[in-house]
Amino acid sequence: MFKAIILLKRREDMTHDEFKQWWLVDHSSLAAQLPNVRKIVFNLAEDGSAFDGVSELWFDSQADFEAAYATELGKSVAADSMAHLADRQRMFVTENSIV
Repeated sequence: MFKAIILLKRREDMTHDEFKQWWLVDHSSLAAQLPNVRKIVFNLAEDGSAFDGVSELWFDSQADFEAAYATELGKSVAADSMAHLADRQRMFVTENSIV
């Protein structure tokens, strides 16, 4: 299983509550439609944290992840993110469950 973690920093003109509404309500409904996505977890950080949120997206493979974002829907999801964010950092990780 392939996992992408994305660190999100909201635009400076957005409040924490505006970011929360956009991300957890508006944006999440778009992201949930990505082709072949297996699981999505949005972790909302406390106001004042270095980042405002951390997304976790699971796909069967990195190729599936890249193909999803190459679709028109995937491009819309990415454009929606960039319209609301000051910074977005992606990491592709290998998950190691300990407990």
